[in-house]
Amino acid sequence: MAKTRNALKILERVTGNSESIKAGIAQAKINLEVAQMIYDARTKAGLSQSQLATLIGSRQPVIARLEDADYEGHSLTMLHRIAAALDQRLELRFIPKRSGKSPRASIPSRRKLQPA
Repeated sequence: MAKTRNALKILERVTGNSESIKAGIAQAKINLEVAQMIYDARTKAGLSQSQLATLIGSRQPVIARLEDADYEGHSLTMLHRIAAALDQRLELRFIPKRSGKSPRASIPSRRKLQPA
């Protein structure tokens, strides 16, 4: 096996084909991205954590927790409050997975759902 410094390739070797580990990594990536977005937006606005907290009617430890990559409790309500305080809008998107599998394939037909 060839040596590599590519973190993604190393993770792939370690996780193998474990779907649960891959799902955990994907969730951790999302948490990191949300925390980074909050941090970037706050610092770009030139605000401290305390100042942002005041604008959204909260306290500094809440902002620190939201900016922590390990935090898993981000809510749309809180993200909307932060966006509004920073005079921005929040945008969410659904992006297809790479598998190419149609979501309709896993939905049972209507006839099967009705009682016989």
